[in-house]
Amino acid sequence: MMDETPADTAPPPGPSLAGWPALRRLLLTLAILCVVVGCGWAGFTVAERQGIATLRQESNHRLDLFSSAVEGVINRLEHVPATIQLNQDVLQLLRHPRNTGQRRVTSDYLRRLNAHLGSMSVFVLDDRGIVLASSNVDVPDDSRVGEDLSFRPYFLEALSGRVGRHFAIGVHGNEPGYFVSHPIRDGARVVGVATIKIGLHAIDKTWEMLSSQAVLADTNQVVIMSSQPEWRYTSLADLTLDRRVDLQLSRLYNNRRIDRFPLVVQLSVDEDSQVIEGVLPVGQPHHHRARNPEMLVLGRSLDGMDWRLMTFTDLRPTRRQAAVYGFMSAVAAAFVVLLALYLAQHRRILRQRHQAKRMLEEVNAALEQKVASRTQDLTDANDRLRKEVVERERAELTLRNAQGELVHTAKMAILGQLATGITHELTQPLGAIRTLSGNASEFLKRGDLNSLSGNLGIIARMADQMGNIIQPLKGFARKSLPVAVTTDIAHAVGNALFLYGPRMRKEEVDVDNRCVAGQLTAFCDPNRLEQVLINLVGNAIDAMGGGPPRTLTLQASALPDGVPPPHLPAAACPTGWVRVDVLDTGTGFAGGTADHLFEPFFTTKANGQGLGLGLVISRDIVREFHGEIEAADRPEGGARFTLYLPTGPVDPDHAA
Repeated sequence: MMDETPADTAPPPGPSLAGWPALRRLLLTLAILCVVVGCGWAGFTVAERQGIATLRQESNHRLDLFSSAVEGVINRLEHVPATIQLNQDVLQLLRHPRNTGQRRVTSDYLRRLNAHLGSMSVFVLDDRGIVLASSNVDVPDDSRVGEDLSFRPYFLEALSGRVGRHFAIGVHGNEPGYFVSHPIRDGARVVGVATIKIGLHAIDKTWEMLSSQAVLADTNQVVIMSSQPEWRYTSLADLTLDRRVDLQLSRLYNNRRIDRFPLVVQLSVDEDSQVIEGVLPVGQPHHHRARNPEMLVLGRSLDGMDWRLMTFTDLRPTRRQAAVYGFMSAVAAAFVVLLALYLAQHRRILRQRHQAKRMLEEVNAALEQKVASRTQDLTDANDRLRKEVVERERAELTLRNAQGELVHTAKMAILGQLATGITHELTQPLGAIRTLSGNASEFLKRGDLNSLSGNLGIIARMADQMGNIIQPLKGFARKSLPVAVTTDIAHAVGNALFLYGPRMRKEEVDVDNRCVAGQLTAFCDPNRLEQVLINLVGNAIDAMGGGPPRTLTLQASALPDGVPPPHLPAAACPTGWVRVDVLDTGTGFAGGTADHLFEPFFTTKANGQGLGLGLVISRDIVREFHGEIEAADRPEGGARFTLYLPTGPVDPDHAA
């Protein structure tokens, strides 16, 4: 070209490598290598951090689900021991521990209770730690009658007036379980201990949801459950000699040898959130493997149980993916550098001749890169969306299961509150049967068959009466999935009033039941409708505790055709709607109380008399069947709760 300067007079003006000294070439080569290596390392570092962050987020979500499952298994039954002392047979046995007949009656009651709950065993100990009655007869375990359990921590804590909660292995059966104990008081004195053993088999079936190796450790930092069987009954920390002696005396692990956990776990624990996090370095010995991979350790402390759940996730797949991203970044950097050198050399030679062509090539390259980037972003977004849909479906399933457990727990709490009245209702027929059976025996000796036949007829009627008392309780306590069917409203109202019968008679509550059997029906689950009515009747009785007049009114009526309930569309239920009112003569709603009735944990009752969940659960049940519930003050005094229920299937396209 005409503007070039001869090589012997001046260096060339462009970035030509031909005229550079060897040192400059070496420095340029080293700079290129540094850029390529630096881009590769930066790509690896960024991808690794993002991969670990994603892995941590997914693991934390699975930990939350698993923790909820574990707490659900335990919390569902841990209130049972507190209700056992309400049974008079239990107190009579503790007062007369040598009464063999009383022991059989109490064991039979515990056996029925255990069969209903689905726990491993329920048993009662005296104040010396001796098992007096048990739901198990032939199964060798802590619950065996006559067993001395005075060394068990859960017995000692309950005997001192506290609630005992401990994991332990059965003394004879080697069957692990979670023991919850509660003191039994006769007046102000602790005379015995009620204990339930909750099985942990359901937890073993849920390890797969964690998708990684996991352990569950108790308050002694001993692994009690694990997805790896060889990790069970190992200690996450070194046990002191005193601690080992204590474990030997309490036999929590039934004399099993507690070895050291095969991995050295050094974790950080957030005191506020109880989140456990750490990383196991590469190279720790792991049984027969020479080297252990680097692992991400995450964990949770379970509420109220002093248990820790930890997962061990292999970081090798994440690092391999990060290495791929790093390699791609290095290749991209090398390509860019080489392309830059090529373009610089080519630009010096063909600056004027090929300038337009060079600009077009750069624009095309940038456009292709942008299209590829946008395509990759779209693909990644689609993948994330599919994952979110799957996770949301799982979360909805978990929410429905948790709601069902909450509904069943509320039913059990109501039955526990009504246990005393129901026991009184059964005591009178039982006493009459005992007297009549004695008379029948005497009539038989005398040969008075007519009187004998009369007594036996009365006994049969008493048995039918007791069956009529028990039958509604069995239906109400049954745990089942909600199924909408045509339900007689009067029948559901009658069952709700039956459960509160003893209490209403005791508190002199007048009942005006205007619901006629077979007159009005609703399309809903009858068991769930009974629970809603029980909650409303119980609240009405509580509201009328201040004094007379105490009048409870229940009435049902059909809404006119074409007239929808408030806040519900007219076309939602083609067959129409029915209205159920629960009226009381209590104090009504003071101030802005009515605006907060359906908020969780809001209650106007004294501390310890309510959790504020009854109306929330009732509203969710009614809305589940596409109905609605309202509350308002009555002009004449008191409160009114109104249920709006469909009389037939609801059209989902028009449902609210």
